[in-house]
Amino acid sequence: MLKITFMGAGSTVFARNVIGDCMCSETLREAEFALYDIDGQRLQESAEILGAMNETLGGHSRITTFLGVENRKEALRGAAFVVNAIQVGLYDPCTIIDFEVPKKYGLRQTIGDTLGIGGIMRALRTIPVMDDFAKDMEEVCPDAWFLNYTNPMAMLSGYMQRYTNVKTVGLCHSVQVCSEGLLKKLKLEDKLEGRKELIAGINHMGWLLEIKDKDGNDLYPEIRRRAKEMNASEKHDDMVRFEYIDKFGYYCTESSEHNSEYNMFYIKSKYPELIDRYNIPLDEYPRRCVNQIEGWAKERDQLRESHQLDHKRSREYASYIMESIMTDEPYKIGGNVLNTGGLIENLPQDACVEVPCLVDGRGVNPCRVGRLPVQCAAMNMTNINVQLLTLEAAVTRKKEHIYQAAMLDPHTGSELDIDTIIKMVDDLIATHGDWLPKYH
Repeated sequence: MLKITFMGAGSTVFARNVIGDCMCSETLREAEFALYDIDGQRLQESAEILGAMNETLGGHSRITTFLGVENRKEALRGAAFVVNAIQVGLYDPCTIIDFEVPKKYGLRQTIGDTLGIGGIMRALRTIPVMDDFAKDMEEVCPDAWFLNYTNPMAMLSGYMQRYTNVKTVGLCHSVQVCSEGLLKKLKLEDKLEGRKELIAGINHMGWLLEIKDKDGNDLYPEIRRRAKEMNASEKHDDMVRFEYIDKFGYYCTESSEHNSEYNMFYIKSKYPELIDRYNIPLDEYPRRCVNQIEGWAKERDQLRESHQLDHKRSREYASYIMESIMTDEPYKIGGNVLNTGGLIENLPQDACVEVPCLVDGRGVNPCRVGRLPVQCAAMNMTNINVQLLTLEAAVTRKKEHIYQAAMLDPHTGSELDIDTIIKMVDDLIATHGDWLPKYH
């Protein structure tokens, strides 16, 4: 029986989407879905919800649960695919720490899960856990594919790809919705059907390098015109990325609330008016966490009453990747992979890049892109510097590399002086306590 293991199955909404997608696939629906988590209550809730979904969709699947570190190897044993969606430290206490401690030093964030001081700390507390996963996988399911959905995507996927023997690809849904969202926002819906595009760069800052209509006409001249006009005439929720189009020439994959903190331009205590001008939602991620926790509690209670849960297959890549590998039917994704052999020539080979990949029976096969426009590569490098230094800190356990990662983070370095950055990092390490390994 095909076995698909879900690490962090207490992430119930995400587990429901990915496993529900698998249950909608004739190739995957008769699999065993092994749910693993360290939180018994959350694991039980996910098992209940997925059990109801399984019955609603025909009862083809087998659902098993594995609680705690002592049962992790059995959850992984014999798996063909392992989906990772863990959040080490959860919203409370660790996300709260990531936001509240930097505020004491004058550093504000919007999301804090990918870059910046929040992304650095999230990576440092997650990598040791993923390293344990890798050791277990190398022992009990050495041929399995590890499909990583956990942020910070480039740091975590890059660690697995550089420092373990686990076959890993990082997955993010921002690639497949990028151009569609842009065209709809600019009222160019008539150009959606049959469009051709090329996206490459790094996670959350992959560049929409080409976009053409079904007849091969370049859509960028009209996109640039409309985006600049829209930014000048109204306030909306994508102003940062629309300014990217104007100033850097290209649109990128992840939202403006994310990208507002990936650079030194928009969140500046010296220029507080920029927050309103670019409609930047400070502290957005903590608000989302609170709303999601409350929303899930209501949804859980409703599902327990009805015992019915239907599902329509989503656009998440995971089930399509598994299906393609099992059937040898080709499928194209945007995947996060190591830049081995210079897939993107003007980014480092140690970097985890986001490029088109062809999936088939041989697995995930990255495609060579060539060179990015110089300005796009330069923007990516400001983020890659932080990613590589964070990995250096995780591997060496040297505190100096955490300092350096924070110093070179474009937002942090543009707001704080070196001495303050060091004090903030020390405060964050102390406040995290046992959620982090010991550094020297």
